[in-house]
Amino acid sequence: MMRARVVAGRRAACGAIAGLLLFGLAGCHTDMWVQNKVKPLQESAVFLDGQASRRLPPGTVARGELRDDELMYRGIVNGKMATVFPFAMTRTDLERGRQRFDVYCSPCHGRLGDGNGMISQRGLALARQPASYHTDRLRKMPVGHFYDVITNGFGVMYSYAQRVEPADRWRIAAYIRVLQLSQNAKVTDLAPEEQAQLKAAGAARPAPTPEAVR
Repeated sequence: MMRARVVAGRRAACGAIAGLLLFGLAGCHTDMWVQNKVKPLQESAVFLDGQASRRLPPGTVARGELRDDELMYRGIVNGKMATVFPFAMTRTDLERGRQRFDVYCSPCHGRLGDGNGMISQRGLALARQPASYHTDRLRKMPVGHFYDVITNGFGVMYSYAQRVEPADRWRIAAYIRVLQLSQNAKVTDLAPEEQAQLKAAGAARPAPTPEAVR
């Protein structure tokens, strides 16, 4: 009988301790769950404007977003449109530039950059014909001009800054130079050995027959 009372007392003591522990844990959970905080765009009596969300201090720059390189991010060198690229263009860069050009530029400017894209062919260029990159004016334009147009827009063309990252804008500009060269190149622009190969290929080609000419 005495032993049963001792066991019951121990069980009651353990139950009381367990209850206190659970109560303490519940109290901690409540403190963490219900915090003294405000959510974005909630009201707040702390600030004079009554807004909990605060404006960023002037000059604040997010981590990794510092863009103090004028050539890379504005296409400018010493206050003028850049005539150089901010990084060396590899074949991989040009392939990327071609792919981005085909996605974003060719619908208006055409795959050849002649301004004869599908937008023009289907009569949707209501304000003006998209520019051809093969005019004297644009062939002589600094490469920074194309970066600037992609970034800020020009005429009826809106900005693509939210769609095309800075490095890809430069790759597109480099590919535009490739298109300009491909459509306006001269035989004399080739290296001597390349000119010789071209002449040899032309000499090996059979002359057309009179029937083929007609």
